[in-house]
Amino acid sequence: MANLGSSTVMLTGAGGALATAIAQELEDAGAQMVLVGRGDSLARAADRFPATEIIDVDLTQDSSVEELRKVKVDVLVHTVGAFGMQDAHKATTDDYRRMFDANMLSLFHAVQGVLPHMLKSKDGLILGVSAGQAARMSGPKAALYTASKAALSAYILSLHDELKAKGVRGMVLYPMGAIDTPANRDDGLKWETMIDPRGLAKSVAHALTRPDRAHMTELKVYPDEEK
Repeated sequence: MANLGSSTVMLTGAGGALATAIAQELEDAGAQMVLVGRGDSLARAADRFPATEIIDVDLTQDSSVEELRKVKVDVLVHTVGAFGMQDAHKATTDDYRRMFDANMLSLFHAVQGVLPHMLKSKDGLILGVSAGQAARMSGPKAALYTASKAALSAYILSLHDELKAKGVRGMVLYPMGAIDTPANRDDGLKWETMIDPRGLAKSVAHALTRPDRAHMTELKVYPDEEK
């Protein structure tokens, strides 16, 4: 998939900091976009970026699959997710469901939505955003978050192994640190130690344009911690 200008990309989590940066890269590359999100954040993204389709849907709901199947896309870039920290002994079943619904179930539904068309056309790419904790398989005070993001990674890599012979490939992006977002700044994180979402977006655009014989399955992007 060397030319984004001839591709239609479904971008979930539209309106979020990372999704906005990725959307800018996609627009610059001339890609057609299908924006998927919720409420005001989706509306802001729709006002800012041209899109062939705008889909307001909750990806944790089973009904979302049929909504996504109404459109045909070449690429899925899935940025939906949630973060949470708690002591292991204080974690609740509600915490578990929130983490796995947001980080894994949303991806599962998105994939079920786009995969039939990809298999029919024998071409497709599925990219999911995991986390540095999942890459390291550890996350103090974030066991559920780490486990849910590790599940996302394992799911996409397993899809890749299963479907690459049918033309559908998988890719996992690991931000190896916190992303520079207003929420993270409000939490007291310093911008110097966070990853610029624009840098992540450029990495995604680069990875999406690799030919099949140079496909990336896992991409780790680190903050510059020397500054």
